[in-house]
Amino acid sequence: MGMTMTQKILAAHAGLDKVVPGQLINAKLDMVLANDITGPVSINEFEGAGFDKVFDKSKISLVMDHFTPNKDIKSAEQCKQCRTFAKKFDIDNFYDVGNMGIEHALLPEKGLVAAGDAIIGADSHTCTYGALGAFSTGVGSTDLAAGIATGQAWFKVPSALKFNLTGSLPENVSGKDVILHIIGMIGVDGALYKSMEFTGPGAQSLSMDDRLCICNMAIEAGGKNGIFPVDEITKEYMDSRVDRKYTVFEADEDAAYDSVYEINLSELKPTIAFPHLPENTKSVEEAGDIRIDQVVIGSCTNGRLSDMRIAAEILEGKHIHKDVRAIIIPATQQIYKDCIRLGYLDTFIDAGCVVSTPTCGPCLGGHMGILAEGERCVATTNRNFVGRMGHTKSEVYLASPAVAAASAIAGKIAAPERRG
Repeated sequence: MGMTMTQKILAAHAGLDKVVPGQLINAKLDMVLANDITGPVSINEFEGAGFDKVFDKSKISLVMDHFTPNKDIKSAEQCKQCRTFAKKFDIDNFYDVGNMGIEHALLPEKGLVAAGDAIIGADSHTCTYGALGAFSTGVGSTDLAAGIATGQAWFKVPSALKFNLTGSLPENVSGKDVILHIIGMIGVDGALYKSMEFTGPGAQSLSMDDRLCICNMAIEAGGKNGIFPVDEITKEYMDSRVDRKYTVFEADEDAAYDSVYEINLSELKPTIAFPHLPENTKSVEEAGDIRIDQVVIGSCTNGRLSDMRIAAEILEGKHIHKDVRAIIIPATQQIYKDCIRLGYLDTFIDAGCVVSTPTCGPCLGGHMGILAEGERCVATTNRNFVGRMGHTKSEVYLASPAVAAASAIAGKIAAPERRG
């Protein structure tokens, strides 16, 4: 029996010819990642274990993105601890206010992750980098501390689900709608500790931003990781950013999958996840008359330049509803600059939106857009659990940038109009 993409990557990093699902392995790492929330916990574990050196200062990334610019004394102390650690060990990839971005948008943009890599991060959405043909997954802060010190981590080799994609996306349907559709189909535990492997001719029609979004939310189906095959789109993206050799792995023809799902992208519609789980999905047409108070367009899921472009095209020449607060968050400083260059910031501000520095802020209920009791938000973020964005009696509806922008204008959940 052959191996899946994920299994091949793990075997290579464990120095083995073959691995099988359920096997425990110790694998070498190409990147270890933490942020301003998980970083301090990992640093405490690192120091508590008596470690006095890092395995490779070029393969560690510390990104200050959750509560930055610091919202209070506690967050300031957390970032200070990370800064002190980064300076002590001369960490190459330390990103702070002014040169930072949301971690899972920043690392691919900087060329720090590539095909064939094995990557861990003390953040559940580290699975994003599977869009580049890498194995990447979230871990706890203790495992991350060990990774920082040794450059290794242990894994139980996951079995896999195959999602065979055909067709191509209709207008105003994006990668966000694809992954929401899948989560709605299999549930939030439908891929529990499994590799979600996306393939088929439809996969090749998806942009890199769509793939990054889809892999980002693999964890919302319980997945260990999400991964796409490496094609010309992937190579073009990496070749303009990655300055080192990378390895392309392909699944064997006789690789085993627990289940195979057939999805025709051409049949998908703009989709929303209703409170309070990402699996609670409906098409926009089924949403009904749901008034909203806030819209957030950004996050590690949908804060990339194509997301900004889609929102700007819908908001161009229009104004948001008088009862709605709309917050736009470009995911990195480069995306922010590109938005200025392309005139998107003018469009957003003229439409009545506020534009924020790159931050995870409202996604986790941190800052820059906390909800009060009874308020509703349409967000391009990745989770809508109880109290996720503020008060436990607030509601978050997950959607694509197109739906979010259209809803900001309408003052209620609304389908986007044709942009052509």
